[in-house]
Amino acid sequence: MEKVRLLTGADAWSLRAAPALGLRRIVVSDGPAGVRGETWDERSPSANVPSPTALAASWDVTRIERVGRLLAHECRRKGVDVLLAPTVNLHRTPFGGRHFECFSEDPYLTGAIGAAFVRGLQAEGVAATVKHFVANDSETERFTLDAVVDERVLRELYLLPFELIVAEGRPWAVMSSYNAVNGHTMSESPLVQQVLRDEWGYDGVVMSDWGATRSAHADVDLAMPGPDSPLDPPDVDARLARLRRLNERTAEREATPWSEAEIAAELRAAAAAGFVLARNHGSLLPLTGSSLRRVAVIGPNAAHARTLGGGSATVFPPYTVSPLEGLRTALPHAEVGYAPGVKAHTRLPVADVSVELRDGDRTERRETGDFTWFGKPRTVEVHTTITAERAGEHVIGASGVGHFTLTLDGAIAFDEALALRPGADPGEHLFAPPQRGVPVTLEAGQTVDVVLRAEGVTAFQLNHEPPFPERAFEDAVALARDADLVVVVVGTTPEVESEGFDRSSLALPGRQDELVEAVTDANPKTVVVVNAGAPVLMPWVKRAPGILLAWFPGQEGGHALADVILGAAEPGGRLPTTWPQAEDGLPGVQPVDGVLRYAEGLKVGYRGDVQPLFPFGHGLGYTSWQYLAMDGTKVRLANTGTRRGREVVQVYASKPDSAVERPARWLVGFAVVEADAGEEVIVDVPLAPRAFQHWDGGWQTEPGDFVLEAGRSVADLKLRSVVAP
Repeated sequence: MEKVRLLTGADAWSLRAAPALGLRRIVVSDGPAGVRGETWDERSPSANVPSPTALAASWDVTRIERVGRLLAHECRRKGVDVLLAPTVNLHRTPFGGRHFECFSEDPYLTGAIGAAFVRGLQAEGVAATVKHFVANDSETERFTLDAVVDERVLRELYLLPFELIVAEGRPWAVMSSYNAVNGHTMSESPLVQQVLRDEWGYDGVVMSDWGATRSAHADVDLAMPGPDSPLDPPDVDARLARLRRLNERTAEREATPWSEAEIAAELRAAAAAGFVLARNHGSLLPLTGSSLRRVAVIGPNAAHARTLGGGSATVFPPYTVSPLEGLRTALPHAEVGYAPGVKAHTRLPVADVSVELRDGDRTERRETGDFTWFGKPRTVEVHTTITAERAGEHVIGASGVGHFTLTLDGAIAFDEALALRPGADPGEHLFAPPQRGVPVTLEAGQTVDVVLRAEGVTAFQLNHEPPFPERAFEDAVALARDADLVVVVVGTTPEVESEGFDRSSLALPGRQDELVEAVTDANPKTVVVVNAGAPVLMPWVKRAPGILLAWFPGQEGGHALADVILGAAEPGGRLPTTWPQAEDGLPGVQPVDGVLRYAEGLKVGYRGDVQPLFPFGHGLGYTSWQYLAMDGTKVRLANTGTRRGREVVQVYASKPDSAVERPARWLVGFAVVEADAGEEVIVDVPLAPRAFQHWDGGWQTEPGDFVLEAGRSVADLKLRSVVAP
């Protein structure tokens, strides 16, 4: 029985120690945007790297490997042995709420980027956890849905990234997903033993997602979290052997140290490398700082940019650089004005306050209104004051699951229980909890004494929303009209992109589209920066001369944005996922009677029939390239511009005479090259291990010739060659 207990966690974030069996306490932590550690609040800040989609947009495996090493340093600094990353599910549809946490719609690009992430992390002695095995590509009913996927589609798309990473990254841990696939819950699926272990030769630990184990005879080695689990398999010793191997692989050693300056520089460069310049009409960018006297920075995300998506991957960075701050720092001699224009969020924001948190006889000072802990529910009181910076109607309230009593200036404002709606994802108590707010009319400078009592909670927030300026829209347009440059920062909100739920629309929330249209009409020298982890609709696309996709760029995003706009850095990104023109025809995320059918088959993203606004692989730079010749997989090209530049050479395969149903073309290789102005380079593009294979009861290669095409995107191919595999 003692051995069986070792197959479940000691608590939410650690494994049990058993020195006699060679097992020490191992600490695990989310996630891909930074290392949270065992404490999830502002007292334990974490370096916030660009989101996985932003990293993948660089198409740069060398850079991704460096980011992995940086995260290993963060793990060691926080006492973490196992990082619960990378997430290598596919961008099956942009409606997926966790899209930002995954790399790409393409299995080969996902596998190559994921393997580099794993190699960087594990080179420093920290285990990577490749997740979520498999077909956990959306959030709606994620705990119970059955993803029904054709065997060929499963092999060629959804399993392929895991297969490539097992072969090329050799991860030490894999996490099974909540969902079922073709009738088998993944923690009990034959895919774990028969495919992952037996066929691919994977020798690491398989852990469940948190609370996903439903059978005593599941195929996982480790049921998380602890301390209770139904796991009681017959082959305990084999599973303990894999846990001992994880112990040995993560044996305590110092990761390569990084200084704060080195971390900042790496994150700044990584953000710029992932920025995608989608449109640059009239070569608006780059701009020269000395030519700018008045700059208008506009939009709800400009002063408070989203640096990461919502959910378990959330971390508390030591600082964040907003677009406004980045541009003001880079343009010290210019007048850089700001106007929010519109409000995009619908939920009450966390109060920006210093508080006294009282828990029984204990009192502590906290610099936030956001509180989370792991363990048993508690009853606590928050004491603080809120001073109005602006006169008008403020809203003060609470978010969470539990009983809340809000007292303002000694009078009870509300006293009631808040609960999740029936059928809600359990994670919503963390990611989108119910809220209750009360309006309070205040004069500028007026202070309110606030006491919030929260009973039976493990997470809650004190909320405060000040009044929004009545003429904010008009003020933004007026500011734009007289500027030498306008930077409009629009994007999604935590209500739109997060773990725990999917998107219901790809439109920008609120009146952001109207804002872009009004500002571009007022001043044609406008760059629209899209601060979102996934595609959004752009009804204004032809009106905006410059469009820069910034994703969730991490804590240094504002500095990176200024670097790119002013030409200190080239926007290095290429789209890792298709940006659709419209929502019509995209795969859905809503299960029917508990079943989500992947009816689109192989036709995902660029492999399908959806009309792109910007195609897979698209991205502009600050120089020009000429593709000169192609011989097999060798491509010769020249930088024909006036400055040093970076190009992502992409190679796609096709088989026009195929007897097998295939997409028109599919990515089989890519390489990053850099060259000075006028320089010519030759690159030999490595091909994917299964570049020419399809699944038909096993991996098959169809006889005959295949066509290889090289170019700048799936829609901009310059050269071709014919090969016979």
